[in-house]
Amino acid sequence: MKTLNTTPRADGFHMPAEWAPQTQVWMLWPERPDNWRLGGKPAQAAHVAVAKAIARFEPVTVGVSAGQYENASAQLDMPNIRVVEISNDDAWVRDTGPTFVINDSGEVRGVHWGFNSWGGFEGGLYAPWNRDEQVAAKVLEMERCQRYRTEGFVLEGGSIHVDGEGTLITTEECLLNHNRNPHLNREQIEAILRDQLAVDTIVWLPEGLYNDETDGHVDNFCCYVRPGEVLLAWTDDSQDPNYARCRAALAVLQSQRDARGREFVVHKMPIPGPLYATEEECAGVDLVAGSQERNPSVRLAGSYVNFLIVNGGIIAPSFDDPTDAEARAVLARLFPDHEVVMVPGRELLLGGGNIHCLTQQQPAPAKR
Repeated sequence: MKTLNTTPRADGFHMPAEWAPQTQVWMLWPERPDNWRLGGKPAQAAHVAVAKAIARFEPVTVGVSAGQYENASAQLDMPNIRVVEISNDDAWVRDTGPTFVINDSGEVRGVHWGFNSWGGFEGGLYAPWNRDEQVAAKVLEMERCQRYRTEGFVLEGGSIHVDGEGTLITTEECLLNHNRNPHLNREQIEAILRDQLAVDTIVWLPEGLYNDETDGHVDNFCCYVRPGEVLLAWTDDSQDPNYARCRAALAVLQSQRDARGREFVVHKMPIPGPLYATEEECAGVDLVAGSQERNPSVRLAGSYVNFLIVNGGIIAPSFDDPTDAEARAVLARLFPDHEVVMVPGRELLLGGGNIHCLTQQQPAPAKR
């Protein structure tokens, strides 16, 4: 596999929108006992359900450690799912896998960002993360895709959303956090995003969802549903700590135009809960110094915005919450040409994220 010393933009590549045709979806198998309770067994069952839901629409590849290869292979032995060995430190392939880019003749390449476990030794969620740092290269190697490497620049895939037409949405809370790229200012970070993803307009929302341990990833808070239209997590409860965050984001979206000069149409998605882990759920997680602690008093950053768009389907989390039905209705209205499939997301949320965080779509080699 060749590592290129140019940039995607210079070579005519761009990051397509999530609704562009896909070849497959990548996942990683959870097993980390200081993040997933009971040795990861409940989370593994939840991952199987997600993989199975996606596999109805398109192929899934699940990367698994050598130690879990047999166990995962047995549970994922179903049509349209392949299991490959990829060492990793945890299952968040949205953040550790490559961001795929495509050109007008349908060639697919990948951007391999730096990764520091959401903050390194300043608020990061675990250490070491050296195997996570290798995931993107391994995925691109398997797919025989050429690689762009952003040496010295940390970025997680969950911190960005694009419309495929030149606009990117992110949060200041994450990308301007001094635990990511303290040597770069906003303009320098924007320049790298423009070069690596071929975007022209960058929309900075102030913050993401309250208590999101990724420092406010946009994919848990606000996502594109089509060019010019976004879906924003929302609460009308003035006592909810998300109340001000939602309104600050809405104000930014209402004041800006996208790369094509469009005003944003903003749809609202109710926030579930508030949701908390139980004492029993927290007790099932191993205590390891330097790893994110689990505590029943800490509100979980549950969000229905953390869904994945696949070929003909929407794979979204449910939380056994009264707002589940409303969330499904919102998604069905916004994606009339897609089948909405809701998969239990609580177990995934207990580990700190959800379906979008745990998946990475690979675009199909489609010509423009």
